[in-house]
Formats: sequence, C-alpha cells, structure tokens
Amino acid sequence: MASLGILSKTVLFPYWCTLALRNRLYDKGTFKSESFDIPVISVGNISAGGTGKTPHAEMIVRELKNSYRVAIVSRGYKRKTKGFHLVKLTDDFAACGDEPLQMKRKFPDVIVAVCKDRGMAIRKLTEEYGVNLVVLDDAFQYRKIKPSCSVLLVNFNRTIQNGNLLPIGNLRDLPSQTKRADVVVITKAPDFSIYDGNHDEEKGLEAVAQMEAKWRNDLGLRKDQPVFFSTSVFEQALPVFAGACNKRYMYSKFAVAFTGIADDSLFLSQLGGSHQIDEVMKFSDHRNFSRSDIRRIEAMARRHPEAAVVTTEKDSMRLKTNKYLSNKLKERLFAIPVGAQIITDAKKTEFISLIKNFKQ
Repeated sequence: MASLGILSKTVLFPYWCTLALRNRLYDKGTFKSESFDIPVISVGNISAGGTGKTPHAEMIVRELKNSYRVAIVSRGYKRKTKGFHLVKLTDDFAACGDEPLQMKRKFPDVIVAVCKDRGMAIRKLTEEYGVNLVVLDDAFQYRKIKPSCSVLLVNFNRTIQNGNLLPIGNLRDLPSQTKRADVVVITKAPDFSIYDGNHDEEKGLEAVAQMEAKWRNDLGLRKDQPVFFSTSVFEQALPVFAGACNKRYMYSKFAVAFTGIADDSLFLSQLGGSHQIDEVMKFSDHRNFSRSDIRRIEAMARRHPEAAVVTTEKDSMRLKTNKYLSNKLKERLFAIPVGAQIITDAKKTEFISLIKNFKQ
C-alpha cells in the first residue's frame, strides 16, 4: 500500500504542480478574474461528484428568486450544442445537459443558460434579459470569474484531506483551495436536529457546533469562513412518464433500482426505507443510457414483475427522450426528487441571510 501511495504521488506530481501554479497566478493577479456589478453566487466542490451541487444551487434559487431576477449559469456538461444556449422546457438533455434541464423544469420561470464562457453568459444575461443575480452551478474551479460569494460543498462522508487528484483519486483541485471559499457547506450530513424522533433545536445547535469544530480542523479553515451542514431531503417518487404510468406500481412495496450518479448511497437508503429493494444496477455518472443499457434494465424489470422500477431525478432527465424505452418499462418507471436543507432551522436563517449580504 505504501508503494502505491508513493507511485500515485509521483504520477500526479506534474498535475499537482500545474494546479498549484494556476492558482498562484490567479491569486497574484497575473491571470485576471472578472467581477460584475450584480451579485454572482458560485456553488462548487473540490471533489468530483457526490456533493449535491445541483440540489444546493436549487435551494439558493428557491430562496432568492422572489427578490431578484435570477439566472442559473452552467457549462452544460456533455451537451451537444455549442456556445450560449438558453434552456427551454422542451429541450432534451443533449441540448443542455441533465442538471441544467432538471433545474429549468424545477423553476420554469427562472432563466437557465449553458455556456462554456460563463463571463460572456453573465454579460449577455444582464444586458439582454435584465438579470440582476446569477447562480453559477459547478464553478469553484472557474477562476475567470470572481464571485460575490463562493459556496464550497464538501461531502460529510468523503474527506478531501489526504486524497488523490484525478484520475487516481477523485479530487479536481488541491485541498488547500478551501481557503478561497466564502462559505463552506458540509453536505449529506445526518440531521443533528432530530433526537429520538423529537425536534430539539438547542441540542441540534450543540451537535452542529461540535461537528463544526471537527471539520474546521480537518479542512484547515479560517475563523472567518462560515461552516454549515446540510442534509438531503427526498420527496415521494413520481412517474417519469405520467401519461403512461400504471398506478398499481405506485403502491408496490417492491422496487428495483438503477442509477447513473456519482454517489447513490443516500438514494438507495431512502428507497430502502419504503420498499424492499430486489436488485440494483449501477452505471457511470451522467450515463447516456444506450440500447444495451436499456435492455439490461428491461431484463432486470422482467425478473421482478411486481416491482416498481426506480431511478434518480437526474437520471430521469436522460430518459425522457430515450428512444429505446419500451411502453412496459415506461408504465412502471419512477424517479425520486431530492433537495438540500441546511441544519438546523436557526442555521438555515443564518445561511440565507449570509448569501443575501453579498460582498460587492
């Protein structure tokens, strides 16, 4: 194991040097970062996937959309279109990516745009669409923009300290870059505010304070960097194809599941709380389900004829226009929406107040 560690550090050293130099040049101002007159909130992470970027971006949009003309800007990972693209409700994931499409369907009245050049996107949105607040999804490494508030997400169950950079590990940036975060949110945490089934805010705040001290030490954070904890909130499973849904599967206590996300542990835990899970099939993150994939899913469904077929909300975005799905699968296919919630109620109020008081 020791030799593997030495080998990984040797292989990754040039990449480490490149990241360190890049960040240093931005820190010194040699590489320029663009600022804007409107508030720009960046939501991102250091590890690759599994921190809940989209649910947290949605949470922020939900809290601010009634006070601002909000737009969400994303690069549109794995989209087939080029340049600046305004996401429409009629789009499929190939036009914009699965996460921007999910956010547009969650917030039909909010502008969602995808563009590799996010600075250009912000300028266009402010000048042509009257946007006065932008939420940047997955932008912690996008240093061409200096956000008003940078929100860094860290998975409670996956430390970033002593981890390896991609492709050997799952780190997209150096752990030392936590210093750039204006706000740190430890995501997918247990709900400290719940004790023996009773809501106890005082005990919850005490537990949060204890965990905050631990995470501050682990991440090497400064005293002026606020730390919050969030938990995942799952809603009732919904038909992916409402018009084709066979209602008897809505009440089934049996389920088979398939996922194409970075971390499906909480999803499966949630599903297991309401169903007996007979079989699970896992695919790579952002999987564009092929004919072969769908055949495998169909075969799994046939092995369990009484079970609902359940997937994640993000995966369902890539299934809406999948031409290989049979009608039999469509009638029993469900997705579980997921959101994020700051722990506790008092801390949620503090978090919202903080991101509303932007550093202009």
